[in-house]
Amino acid sequence: MVEVMVSCLNVYINGINNKRTLSSQCLQGGLRHASASIGGSEAYKHMKFEGGVHRVQRVPKTEKQGRIHTSTMTVAILPQPTEINLVINPKDLRIDTKRASGAGGQHVNTTDSAVRIVHLPTGVVSECQQERSQLKNREMAMKKLRAKLYSLHLEEETSKRYNARKVQVGTKGRSEKIRTYNFPQNRVTDHRINKSLYDLGTFMQGEYLLDELVQSLKDYANYESVLEIISQKI
Repeated sequence: MVEVMVSCLNVYINGINNKRTLSSQCLQGGLRHASASIGGSEAYKHMKFEGGVHRVQRVPKTEKQGRIHTSTMTVAILPQPTEINLVINPKDLRIDTKRASGAGGQHVNTTDSAVRIVHLPTGVVSECQQERSQLKNREMAMKKLRAKLYSLHLEEETSKRYNARKVQVGTKGRSEKIRTYNFPQNRVTDHRINKSLYDLGTFMQGEYLLDELVQSLKDYANYESVLEIISQKI
């Protein structure tokens, strides 16, 4: 599953020019989670459709009988509220520091550089240990916290707005899979619009097929928005 996670992350890394990639590894060397900071004009509008549960179907290299294994991973797309008046009361925060874990040498293991911030009213947690500097980790953790709180607000508003129609596109609902990567069939299928592409290798390189699929999702989201407006006027 580790190599699949890396491949899926590379889809976004290769397909977008303005980004900063950060990754966190388990002690065993496997990839536990990875994050990428993506910038540019309307980056969130373009990337928000990737949020949700992604299903992977493949035959692992260690599978001797050729059986297909199914696994899932969750992609979260968090907008950065740079122009949003999001006020966070410092009294609502609990900030803890600890020693960073994982690879990084002696310095990482002997200094309290890792930062964990808890927003007490909501229970939202943000952590960062990528940098050696505690100050930089605190700034990054705070930036992630703001993004998570803003995303939480967006989800609440979106849920209220689309509750009657239960629109899946753009709501970042994670209760059901949104996409399947089937390696034996060389197929990627987006279940929200029932669209399949039979060139998984090219898609995983983050090239034009990703843009094609995202554009189809945008078109469908616009179509659903028009239907909602019409239904409200009837």
